[in-house]
Amino acid sequence: MPWRVIAHDNQVWHVDAVAERRAHTQAWQLVLTFRAAGDHGTRSFWTLYPLEATSKSSLFIQAERIPNAALAQLLTERLA
Repeated sequence: MPWRVIAHDNQVWHVDAVAERRAHTQAWQLVLTFRAAGDHGTRSFWTLYPLEATSKSSLFIQAERIPNAALAQLLTERLA
């Protein structure tokens, strides 16, 4: 089950969120994956989202506040 589902240009996209922490850093970064529904991975990509936190739980709490419009804008920019 995707974290979020958004629509863009008559296409449904599934969005998932993961936390990534790079070596020698204390901050977790939010990484989003966008997958076009029904394409079985042929149209998908990963992208960093400008959110960081010192704990994964805090990061995901902040991520819940991201409006769908912001995710749609990110998708539009990435597909352009």
